[in-house]
Amino acid sequence: MKTNTANRTTPTAGFGPMLREWRHARGTSQLDLSLTCGVSQRHLSFLESGRSRPSRDTVLHLAAALNVPLHQQNAMLLSAGFAPVYAERAFDAPDMRPIDRAIEHLLKQQEPYPALVVDEAHNIIRANARLGSLLGFLSGLAPEALLGQGPVNAIEIVLRPDGLRPAVENWSEVAAWSVLRLRAEAMADGPGSAAAGLLDAVLKLPDVAAIDRTLHLEQHLPPTLVIRFVRGETRLCLFSIIATVGTPLDVSLQNLRLELFFPADEQTAEWFAKVN
Repeated sequence: MKTNTANRTTPTAGFGPMLREWRHARGTSQLDLSLTCGVSQRHLSFLESGRSRPSRDTVLHLAAALNVPLHQQNAMLLSAGFAPVYAERAFDAPDMRPIDRAIEHLLKQQEPYPALVVDEAHNIIRANARLGSLLGFLSGLAPEALLGQGPVNAIEIVLRPDGLRPAVENWSEVAAWSVLRLRAEAMADGPGSAAAGLLDAVLKLPDVAAIDRTLHLEQHLPPTLVIRFVRGETRLCLFSIIATVGTPLDVSLQNLRLELFFPADEQTAEWFAKVN
């Protein structure tokens, strides 16, 4: 699951424009940022205009205050003339093995319910056996036919007409909330992010853009979005909880999401208890 860091960390602008762009993206004024970081507003202005050059520590301090993703912090360091700090390790790297074992443990512990791990673009990079059982049941295909033929995108497979869309009873609701989720992630991760690219791709799927324009929030919302799957006489209702790695210092780990699915009713719980 190692990705290419060369393209991800190549700066497209100098440090000043990048700092200003992230400050605007976070809705923060120069005054607010200066008070937060203990840097004078005059110095911030000089940094953004290119009249001053930041130190390595200043780049990291400002980037952390603006909650800039790690791979973008690397790009800011490069733009200021410093080497990147944050690595992007493969999961088979020796110092990643404890994390790898922890993820495998969580996936197994989630059974008999589905669980999956996705990267920053929501591509499924790992899953437990119960997810394969669910996908196989809903699609009528063998799990390996869905999960064994290259990357499967967890959002696209639910929304695509040739994916699970025919089995999603509340597809319009799921599509609308998927777009809202991706839009929030794209804003958080910045221009050119994987979330922004996936958002563009999802909006091109049949009916998704139209659904996005007609989303109306009801006054009384349920506690969480429940996906309702229907196949034949079977109806399954699931909600999910998303977990992330605490205090990640690696680009791969910061982008990692573990999604755990749970039954929203007794009928769904009973189905998973019986399925192989």
